[in-house]
Amino acid sequence: MCGIVGYIGKREAYPVLIKGLHQLEYRGYDSAGVALINNGRMNVYKSKGKVSDLEAKASGQDCSGTIGIAHTRWATHGEPSERNAHPHLSQSGNLAIVHNGIIENFALLRNQLENKGFTFKSDTDTEVLVQLIEYMKTKHSTDLFNAVRHALKKCIGAYAIAVIDKTNPNQIVAARKGSPMVIGIGKDNSEFFVASDASPIVGYTKNVVYPEDEQIVLCELGKDLKIVDLNNKNIDVVPQEVDMDLSMLTKGGFPHFMLKEIFDQPQCLKDCMRGRMLSNPYDITLSAIREHKDRLLAAKRFIIVACGTSWHAGLIGKQLIEQFCDIPCEVDYASEFRYRNPVIYKDDIVIAISQSGETADTLAAIQLAREKGAYIFGIVNAVGSSIARATDTGIYIHVGPEIGVASTKAFTGQLMCLYMLSIALGKEKSIVKEDDFQAMVKELEAIPDKIQHVLDKDNIIADLSKKFTYATNFIYLGRGWNYPVALEGALKLKEISYIHAEGYPAAEMKHGPIALIDRNMPVLFVATHHQNYQKIISNMQEVKARGGYIIAVITEGDEQVPAIADDCISVPQTMAPFAPLLSVIPLQLLAYHVAVDKGLNVDMPRNLAKSVTVE
Repeated sequence: MCGIVGYIGKREAYPVLIKGLHQLEYRGYDSAGVALINNGRMNVYKSKGKVSDLEAKASGQDCSGTIGIAHTRWATHGEPSERNAHPHLSQSGNLAIVHNGIIENFALLRNQLENKGFTFKSDTDTEVLVQLIEYMKTKHSTDLFNAVRHALKKCIGAYAIAVIDKTNPNQIVAARKGSPMVIGIGKDNSEFFVASDASPIVGYTKNVVYPEDEQIVLCELGKDLKIVDLNNKNIDVVPQEVDMDLSMLTKGGFPHFMLKEIFDQPQCLKDCMRGRMLSNPYDITLSAIREHKDRLLAAKRFIIVACGTSWHAGLIGKQLIEQFCDIPCEVDYASEFRYRNPVIYKDDIVIAISQSGETADTLAAIQLAREKGAYIFGIVNAVGSSIARATDTGIYIHVGPEIGVASTKAFTGQLMCLYMLSIALGKEKSIVKEDDFQAMVKELEAIPDKIQHVLDKDNIIADLSKKFTYATNFIYLGRGWNYPVALEGALKLKEISYIHAEGYPAAEMKHGPIALIDRNMPVLFVATHHQNYQKIISNMQEVKARGGYIIAVITEGDEQVPAIADDCISVPQTMAPFAPLLSVIPLQLLAYHVAVDKGLNVDMPRNLAKSVTVE
């Protein structure tokens, strides 16, 4: 869950690396560092805190050189500190490394190296790896490229690494397993870029390569990219063009990426539907169904594996698949799925949902499912990501890069993909009748404009949020389609405002959580005018009778809930299954504004990182 960037070429490396770190800072911001080679010297600057703290530390220092590596950290081994920040040096000082991932057997390797006379300056697993590479370089009297290969054969765990050697400043060696990495190739091999994702690269080149697991890459000036596996077998290098617009990586006039991404959602959902949802007549065309229809129609069960916000989308997906496709569906936390010896059959379809496509737990879950013979379907945002490459088929969300750590537009994009999949598959199974199909597709087409209508109420929600900066606890309640929305709303609030928030099915409140209700406990009901509407009004009365403060998300025109609730936020009318696409928007905005009112950094909440590439 760290960001790595490397550069070798004719430009000054430091500006490229610092710019890249800023673009990767959403992946970790406990500490940052940079290593540069110039005239046979390895200059390393590190700082606890954000990239801006590193810039201040390096100000006035020698930051020249045309080769370097840099890192922004989310701590795993060792507390956030300058001592534990990357890059880490080998004992001789010749080698420097940056690393994203975890070396699980680092303690054993460290003990073995200490017995050979190596000493360590940090608590990290990464320093063990660079020391091991130096040991292998000496033991085998070999170059850096092969030393990295020998060292990685001894390692258990996940890694994306970039290594430089001050005795050979014409190359960067990179490798990956289980952690994301992309290599950018400049014209005529005059420069190379290494990064955790494409954002630091697209401003310089669109020509990229995505290494696979257990592959080692040699970036050497003036030569073609070289890739081998751990057994030194040559791998064909197949560059591709990265599809990313630099404007997607800026705030576009908004104060935070999170707010921009909330407001991006109408256009993002149009992008998600483009080419897939058709008008006159209304239809849904998905290559996944067109090319894999028989396998999908033969499924006896769907299993959705995901984490966090994606898991909440999966809970809605379960209802969609069971209602529209008449196929049983289970939803598992990916982090638990792989460890509970799940019963999986060969006619099961496992749907993996992940914004980044690199979520370690989800990737491990689908690898287990594949070993048991299941068919793997991916719903991811990042093109070329590990999960996208590991699945049999799937759907890209196409909502553009999501920089804010708290997911917003990815959630609604995931939902839109689940709607299209379940409705189209239901039609193929003749469960969704033609008239209903036409009506649902027409309504989905109208959803972006209805979301915009909710966003137009941002000032109202911002004013409302000021009431809740005092809160230390919050309860979110919903039923049916809106129960997962309550979970998602609570997650957004706790992620960025640090207010303890819990989501529950509204009917479950009386089985325990009702004990928490008093006049200081805000209770948010997701109460659009759909299934179980009268029952959720009864749940509100139970809260009101105990002095609770009620905020409600309602359907426009509702007159019953406003008579009970203290505050209401209305959303346009829509079909019941599509209610989450609208009811989640006020919850995203409420969480955002509460956090801003508390003076918090909503894009970089404490202890969190965007792409969770460790277990």
